Amino acid sequence: MDFTPTEMMTIAAARPLRSDFVCFVGIGQPSAACNLARLTHAPDITLIYESGTIRTRPDVLPLSIGDGELCDTALTTVSVPEMFRYWLQGGRITLGFLGGAQIDRFANLNTTVVGPYDAPKVRLPGGGGAPEIAAHCGEIFITMKLSPRGFVDRLDFFTSMGHGEGGDHRARLGLGTKGPTRVITDLCVMEPDAQTKELAVTSIHPGVTREQITAACGWPLKFAANVAETPAPSDEELTVLRALHERTRLAHS
Repeated sequence: MDFTPTEMMTIAAARPLRSDFVCFVGIGQPSAACNLARLTHAPDITLIYESGTIRTRPDVLPLSIGDGELCDTALTTVSVPEMFRYWLQGGRITLGFLGGAQIDRFANLNTTVVGPYDAPKVRLPGGGGAPEIAAHCGEIFITMKLSPRGFVDRLDFFTSMGHGEGGDHRARLGLGTKGPTRVITDLCVMEPDAQTKELAVTSIHPGVTREQITAACGWPLKFAANVAETPAPSDEELTVLRALHERTRLAHS
């Protein structure tokens, strides 16, 4: 079956998820990836949304964290303060998904402004819970389409901590979690170098060239010593993902 770059990105993000994971899910690509995993190889995965819904099993993708579908299909719903204080800051969440308007080579994120803070070209939604998620989840996956506008040499605003200045910066700040361990894009997968923490390409999606990836990044992007080819989506992965999106379209139309 043919597939789109967006489908490849969603499926690549879903594959590493396991049934024993507790995932802090975001709306959009993260929600699609987590629910694809739940509907295929990780049926017992625990999905938590920022509104306080725990172990939710939505039939369609939510429009927002306040979508009734989440509460209706959750095992339980707790208050937002309890969600952040007990679950997130208590170290009970395995993996958090994040995205942003901008990301730099050390996987730091900007979701605040594009341009100068006092006179921005674009004012974005802001940090929300992202800075806390970046700090307290066991590890972070980031999903973003690869483009020079999004993958920048220098952030316009530093919203959420990735690996800071690189190296042991997280540890020096007292953060005991791993931070971003994978950045999944529509062209490739990146992972931080074990020592420097600078992102490097570790897997290239089918039909994509190194030249395409390099041209779409705003800094001189490195490639790992051994770069794999991302396995193409299976028929099952595509069928389940497309059915999920079709149910969502019908429910929200």
